[in-house]
Amino acid sequence: MLFEAFLSSAAMETVFSPAAVVQSMMDMEAALARAAAKVGLIPAPAAQAIASLCRAELYDVQALIAAAPRAGNLALPVVQRLRETVALFDPAAAVYVHRGASAQDLVDTAMVLRTREALRLIDDDLQRLCGQLLDLAERHVAVPMLGRTMMQPAQVISLRFKLMNWLMPLLRSAERLREQGRASLLLQLGGAVGTLDAIGGRADELLAAVAGELGLPLPDMCWHTQRDRWLRLGMEVGLLCGNLGKLAQDFALMAQAEIDELNEPPGEGFGSCTSMPHKKNPVAALQALSAVQRAPQRVAGLLACMAQEHERGLGQQQAELAEWSGLMGGAHSAVQALTRALAEPVIRVDRMRDHVLGRQGLVASEHLELLLLPRLGRQRTGAFVRDLIYRVRHGQGTLEQLLHAAIDVGDLPPTALSAEELAGLFDLEAIAAQADGRVATLIVQARARLDAMAAQPCA
Repeated sequence: MLFEAFLSSAAMETVFSPAAVVQSMMDMEAALARAAAKVGLIPAPAAQAIASLCRAELYDVQALIAAAPRAGNLALPVVQRLRETVALFDPAAAVYVHRGASAQDLVDTAMVLRTREALRLIDDDLQRLCGQLLDLAERHVAVPMLGRTMMQPAQVISLRFKLMNWLMPLLRSAERLREQGRASLLLQLGGAVGTLDAIGGRADELLAAVAGELGLPLPDMCWHTQRDRWLRLGMEVGLLCGNLGKLAQDFALMAQAEIDELNEPPGEGFGSCTSMPHKKNPVAALQALSAVQRAPQRVAGLLACMAQEHERGLGQQQAELAEWSGLMGGAHSAVQALTRALAEPVIRVDRMRDHVLGRQGLVASEHLELLLLPRLGRQRTGAFVRDLIYRVRHGQGTLEQLLHAAIDVGDLPPTALSAEELAGLFDLEAIAAQADGRVATLIVQARARLDAMAAQPCA
């Protein structure tokens, strides 16, 4: 659908396209036939005949999809059409199509194969985004900027500190997605009730052979209604969406014209407005925010599908499928959008400094109070600092100017603040360097973690 596609990426739409999903179902059928022949359950020529016809381009995919609602799932029309096609060329082989498997085995394993590709897409672009943030952090040393809390100016931080505040959750998401992918992308093959009873004593051999054909790990047991590992992967994607949304929202706020500290790369038509030519809309942040907007509802929808009846549920798997590809698509779309925005961002360090200076020194009020408390006592310190803040806000001078004046006229004892302490309150470079120092070790560790991920491709 038109507007649904806006929340995804072209690459992810391809991964979960009808043809791709049907092909993964065919891959499962081909693997099942070849594995069954390997362990002696079906004749090798029959397996060859089946596998040779497991190609989605041979079938009317749209017709298969149209038949799915009446059948209750997509597997039944796929298997039926495959069996009919095999029978045209080798009637004896047709009886071995889908031998011992269930419809859910086919759909679940196909979605595991599709999700493996989806995670590779997300992993590649997420690593790129993390690398961009880390590169920016390494390049910008001791750049002072306002830290903001409750949407208000708070204290001075550094640009590097801000960038690392965005990077670290994304790096954790990248690592957790890999870990949870390894735990969740498992073969599903249990037959009607999960015991693979129709195969008899060769069940373990068949399972191992199918897993080897598809390059998938074996689960400890069939997971038809054990959805915790699978949905934990979905929740990790949801957490990634939340981390991406935080970055996108911060980016958009910093790109506001009255802030103008950070913006997307310049380009003809990039973020232009149809009616106001002076505007530059943060379209990458917009795309990222819209793409992750529905992630909480999708994750909630997945969790609602966990209460499944007995050994095979009634409708939960179908509802789960409807949320899954949208969640993956939203995550990848947001990663791609932010990667574009941070490829060559416009960073205005002059504006960052101006916003700090525009606070007239008030951002140092907490540090000042902490210095004076043990020397003047709580009551006198509180009254003195409140009076200074009032006077700054009413245009009587900066906090630094008023402090010097207070010392000169004796309102503040000369011993209350040393010259070094007074200068340190307003030394923006030193304050930014201190903030940089809080993440210095993290930068080194983050680089090592990214290098380790790059050296070990996503499974």
